[in-house]
Amino acid sequence: MDYFCYRTILGEITILTDKISVMGLSFGSCFLNARSVESPLIQKAFVQLRKYLDGSRQIFDLDFAIDGSVFQTSVWNQLMKIPYGKTKTYKEIAVAVNNPRSCIAVGRACAKNPIAIFIPCHRVIGFDGNLTGYAGGLNIKKKLLEIENNSKCR
Repeated sequence: MDYFCYRTILGEITILTDKISVMGLSFGSCFLNARSVESPLIQKAFVQLRKYLDGSRQIFDLDFAIDGSVFQTSVWNQLMKIPYGKTKTYKEIAVAVNNPRSCIAVGRACAKNPIAIFIPCHRVIGFDGNLTGYAGGLNIKKKLLEIENNSKCR
């Protein structure tokens, strides 16, 4: 596995790959059990991320390798269906995965999302429209939603 850390408008972001797929994105820290190398795939992922952060890209053209339970994977797949610049509630995601009483479990699956931003868990909000938990912190979640709402792509 390879990783590389970048400075962004959100702070330090680390991208992890297995040479074929993007496997991880973390805020403010580096992966310890991988070698630090800016591989072509990591560079491609970062270029797309940088364009997303400057508002000139909506969709990521990358292969992802995500490892989670069947439920987590179903939630992450639903997150990727939320349109750019839109939000869904935890309840709406629970209904979409055919488990309407699983709002808390949806929140836990969002928290375990290994590829934040690329899998847009920042687009999931509370039933009352309030921003709720985010791995990078609520300030980053708010910034990501602002980027999408003010994007050149809209």
